[in-house]
Amino acid sequence: MDLRNSRRNGLVGFGFAAALAGVSAGCASGSGPQDAYTQLTRVDYGKPYVGMSKAEVLKCAGQPRSRIPAGSSAETLIYHYSGAGPVPTPGGVKNATCSASLTFEKDTLVRVSYAHMNVRSPYDWQSERDPKKAEAMRKEGAPSCTFSLPRCPR
Repeated sequence: MDLRNSRRNGLVGFGFAAALAGVSAGCASGSGPQDAYTQLTRVDYGKPYVGMSKAEVLKCAGQPRSRIPAGSSAETLIYHYSGAGPVPTPGGVKNATCSASLTFEKDTLVRVSYAHMNVRSPYDWQSERDPKKAEAMRKEGAPSCTFSLPRCPR
């Protein structure tokens, strides 16, 4: 038996097992391979703003809808918005469609999470008894949002 072929076959088998484990992990955490692919290739619209100070964000996004303190040096600011992202608006945003959570540690933005406020499970169509409505729900997909701070210099 050739030792080089044995090693090569072992490495190929290991690589296949690692790839299969990655696909399996993606399937277990979402709705399948398509969801795993979508999560791996999606654009992180909040990334350009990570590292900004809380003062900079407040200046260009305005006051948040709410604040959630987390210990002595962390805080999450919650914004409701429509369109590209939060902007200073006297009296708040009426009929907001999106929500963003901006997490700060030591007054520095470390994470941005955002979602549509009317999001529903992609599996809701399965519980619909009317076949026509179920098919329409399945094809419709889930609403989504993007995020930016249009008045921030980034």
